Amino acid sequence: MTDLVNDMTERFLRDAGIAAGMRVLDVGCGRGDVSFMLARIVGEGGFVLGVDRDPAPIAIARQRAAELGLRRVAFEERDIGALSPTPERFDAAVGRRVLMYQRDPVAAVRAVAGAVRAGGLILFQENDPTMGQGSLVPMELHRQVHQWMWQTVEREGANLHMGFQMPSVFEEAGLTVQLVRAEAIVQTPKIRHQLALIVRVMLPRILRQGVASEAEIDVDTLEERLAAEHTKASTTFVGDLVFSVCGRTPSPV
Repeated sequence: MTDLVNDMTERFLRDAGIAAGMRVLDVGCGRGDVSFMLARIVGEGGFVLGVDRDPAPIAIARQRAAELGLRRVAFEERDIGALSPTPERFDAAVGRRVLMYQRDPVAAVRAVAGAVRAGGLILFQENDPTMGQGSLVPMELHRQVHQWMWQTVEREGANLHMGFQMPSVFEEAGLTVQLVRAEAIVQTPKIRHQLALIVRVMLPRILRQGVASEAEIDVDTLEERLAAEHTKASTTFVGDLVFSVCGRTPSPV
C-alpha cells in the first residue's frame, strides 16, 4: 500500500523551496502528518508550528511529537483567522485540504501571509474531484468509494473546486504565484492508494452526513473488495486531482 498523496506533498514542499533551517507554519495541521513531514525537511536547525482550531487532533499531534522525540515541532489550538503578525515571522506557511473549508479563502490566505516574512513562501495543496475518476474497465466500487468521500465533504460545506480556484485566490490575496501543479492519484493493481483506510477514518463523518450506512460500506471487508476489483480489472484507475500552488508574499520595497 502506498501513500500517494503524502508522496506528492513531500515532493511539492521540496520543489517549492522548503529546506533545512526554515521556520514553517502548518495551518490546519490536524494530527500533524504534514508537520512531521516538514520537521524532517527543515531538520534540527529549523522549527515547525502546527495550528488547528480543533483541540482533539492537536492533542493527538502533541502526543505523537512526544513519542517521536521531536523538540523542534510545536502545536497550538488556533483558527486561521486568529493568526497575527509576530516580530519573528515564519519563512513559509503550508496548508493541505484547508482552503476548501474556508468561507472566505482570500481572507484566509491573507491572514496566513501576515504571519510570513516579506518574500516568504505560501504553499497550499487541495484535492479536487472535478475531473472525476476514470479507468478503461469499469471499477464501480472504486467510483462508489470516491462518491461516499466527496458527498460527505460537500455536505460538510466544503468547496469541491478549490483546486482549480487556488491560483486566482492567491493572486487576489496579494501573492505572486510561482508554481502551479496538478497531479492525479493514479493506482495500478500493484500500486494502490489507501482508500479503505481513508473511508475507515471518515466513517463517522459519512454516517453523520447520511451519505451511506455501515452495512453499505462494510468497512471491515472494503480493502479486500477493492483489491479484488482492481485485480480483476487489471488496469489503471485515475482518481482525484491534487492541486499544489506556491506563492510568495510581497518583497520589501
